[in-house]
Amino acid sequence: RDLDVIIFGATGFTGKYTVYEGITLLKDLKWGVAGRSKEKLQKTLKEVEQKAKTSLENIPIIIADVKDENSLNEMAAKCKIVINCCGPYRFYGEPVVKACVENGTHHVDVSGEPQYMERMQLEYNELAKEKGVYVISACGFDSIPADMGVVFLEDKFDGVVNSVETYIKTTSKAKNNSGAVLHYGTWESAVYGLAHANELRQLRSQLYKTRLPNFQPRLKDRPLIHKSSVVNNRWTVPFPGSDRSVVMRSQRHFYDNDKKRPIQMKAYVTFSNFIELIGVIFVAAIFGILSKSQFGRKLLLDYPRLFSFGAASHEGPSEEVMENTYFSLYFYGEGWKTDEKLSEPSDQYKSPPTKTIKTKVSGKNPGYGATCVSLLLTATTILKESDKMPASGGVLSPGAAFAKTNLISELCKNGFKFEVIE
Repeated sequence: RDLDVIIFGATGFTGKYTVYEGITLLKDLKWGVAGRSKEKLQKTLKEVEQKAKTSLENIPIIIADVKDENSLNEMAAKCKIVINCCGPYRFYGEPVVKACVENGTHHVDVSGEPQYMERMQLEYNELAKEKGVYVISACGFDSIPADMGVVFLEDKFDGVVNSVETYIKTTSKAKNNSGAVLHYGTWESAVYGLAHANELRQLRSQLYKTRLPNFQPRLKDRPLIHKSSVVNNRWTVPFPGSDRSVVMRSQRHFYDNDKKRPIQMKAYVTFSNFIELIGVIFVAAIFGILSKSQFGRKLLLDYPRLFSFGAASHEGPSEEVMENTYFSLYFYGEGWKTDEKLSEPSDQYKSPPTKTIKTKVSGKNPGYGATCVSLLLTATTILKESDKMPASGGVLSPGAAFAKTNLISELCKNGFKFEVIE
């Protein structure tokens, strides 16, 4: 094929950062950019050229539009893998997935939308396997740190892991923290994701015909608001993002395909003080109420800055805010020692867990810099290490796809840190 990689949606907020990071991470590959406007694509390349101080005049430009099936097919046929930055994926994702699968082209994206991801698995998994194609979503901050972090924890545990709890901590060293921290596209995806959360139950009943055994001991929910010793007694509430759904898809894959006991998982987000926590709960309550009606969704989408209290905007976060925002994702795992391993994955332990582990995944600029780096590295891993991935292809979560590859070590070479704390 003409190209190894095409970055589709390159003129968007995430797309531009992916192009910028691609200068380094795709340097040994043939790559191009795609979108519906040649003029905007040329402008994007010029902007990134100036920022990176390197020429991009030889980067091919491909015209493709999610509303034009032929253009998507032509784009997919030109390359080995499409990096799809065009969201919300609920509205714009499927046509690109369809074109990629039908043309035998791999596909990665940064969706954090469980309904979209699980519906793509339901509708395209078998065809993707027939074509030997990998379709992998959640390749950004949602949910590479969580999904690959659980893979890392299990690898270091030396035994059988029963459960993992994750705790997100973010900090900012920016001098001016008054601006937005989310781009409008992320806000829009969250609005529609919450509005249609009730679709998931039916989707999952179609996706998984049989239920998992009721593994014991069950990982119970923590109190709605609590302090956790895992993160130095920071205030903690359940994390409403896609991390848990993505991790559970990986664990179901391991149970079905590798006959491995699935790890139970709960996700939490942490705050430094109670006032900050109450503020976030207040915004979340308004968000939850308004997202349930068409009129409410219109208000949220028309006035993102107002209803997010400045956290989301059409302009997105400033360069200073992004480059000075850091994340740590803490993992607390419980399980049993190797010599206590049972013969079958469905067997039940009679005794409580006897071993614990604490690990951490950290980095900076989670929403955009780390997201674009991990997205690009998933693409290059498919191109270089498909022999270490599930042999048949398919619509997969990152953990299921990359558990046996060198993705974690590549992430560690490019700004991420995976470590055992205790």
